[in-house]
Amino acid sequence: MGIDWIFWLIWIVALLLVLSFGAVLLIGAPYMPTLKKSCTQALDLLDLKPGQTLYELGSGDGVMLKLAAQRGLKVVGYELNPFLVFISRFRTIRYRRQVKIRCWNFWGADLSKADGVFVFLLDRFMPRLDAKIQKEKPIKGLKLVSHAFKIPSKKPAAKAGALFLYLYR
Repeated sequence: MGIDWIFWLIWIVALLLVLSFGAVLLIGAPYMPTLKKSCTQALDLLDLKPGQTLYELGSGDGVMLKLAAQRGLKVVGYELNPFLVFISRFRTIRYRRQVKIRCWNFWGADLSKADGVFVFLLDRFMPRLDAKIQKEKPIKGLKLVSHAFKIPSKKPAAKAGALFLYLYR
């Protein structure tokens, strides 16, 4: 009887992990870590100044959040997976005054306060993201960097490797 609860605990944890990592496929992209080099290139493309605000939609393990905070940016990360939110919060604890991580669906986020946005989304969601930004476009404009996937109806202002910069004015 003592081993039974361990067996069920392992199964419950495994099920929670599968659901946490798999459920996001319905509304975004699966967790795919962005390499530090790509994050640095994305931040260079965005060219945001200290004090400006970067939103990361699907912030995963928090690598981009930490690198952006190190550059003096205010950062807001949206992530559905509670395990990744925990890892991100731990990774960025030193920058907790600059970094906010929300365990929330970014489709409900208000992007009008962002100076820049970083996404590593799937192809099929890029037109929807473009429409969302067009609708919420801040007066000052917005810069968006997408990793690997283009916005079909928009020409990138710049490109670096698999990163595409789009400007909304």
